[in-house]
Amino acid sequence: MFNADFEIYLRPTYFIDHDHPDIAAFAKEKCFNLTDKTEQAISLFYAVRDGVRYDPYSIEMNPASFKASSTLKRKTGYCVAKAILLASLARVMDIPSRLCFADVRNHLTTERLKEMMKTDIFVFHGYTELYLEGRWVKATPTFNNDLCIKFGVSPLEFDGRNDCMLHEFDKKGQKHMEYLKDHGQFDDLPVEKMLISMKEAYPIFFQDGIQKIFGDFEKEAEADKASKTP
Repeated sequence: MFNADFEIYLRPTYFIDHDHPDIAAFAKEKCFNLTDKTEQAISLFYAVRDGVRYDPYSIEMNPASFKASSTLKRKTGYCVAKAILLASLARVMDIPSRLCFADVRNHLTTERLKEMMKTDIFVFHGYTELYLEGRWVKATPTFNNDLCIKFGVSPLEFDGRNDCMLHEFDKKGQKHMEYLKDHGQFDDLPVEKMLISMKEAYPIFFQDGIQKIFGDFEKEAEADKASKTP
């Protein structure tokens, strides 16, 4: 079906471990009775978008925590973890997938996280590309629907044909997300490159070799929203 150039986007890797029985079972469950690859990709996108709660505080420096099977077990993850999971589920269904990364400026984060990070730039934001109907299509399953409601942002929708990227503006026309730097596409997570970038961008989180980021993102979002409501 695919030539040798696509084999690297179908094989299991350390992080995209779609040979794990839980990953295979979950993908096949979500694609039950679906034979069209685009329809399968759409189903998997929404399964990851809303079935795995977005949590930027879930980042762990243990490489095993980034494995797709680990994210599926936790049912929580941040952008990179959710992108890896979507890529893994797609490969179960013989849909070529790869990981993409970009530095972004996020205007809609919680006040507490912004204060901790000392910046509104998120390095190595992750999303997925899926090969459907003869072309690569971008898919960003980062923010679950409930979280989008709290932030007043329309949830991202995916039709398998058009790129699904983070919104530039929120529902009120305010700046939401800006893409600043493209890091390219990868067949697996470039974990060392990502961790180096994170440690350089957020040194306060890694003082003395200890990860120092924690919180409840959804509760923070609710508190911020309440404080701005007249």
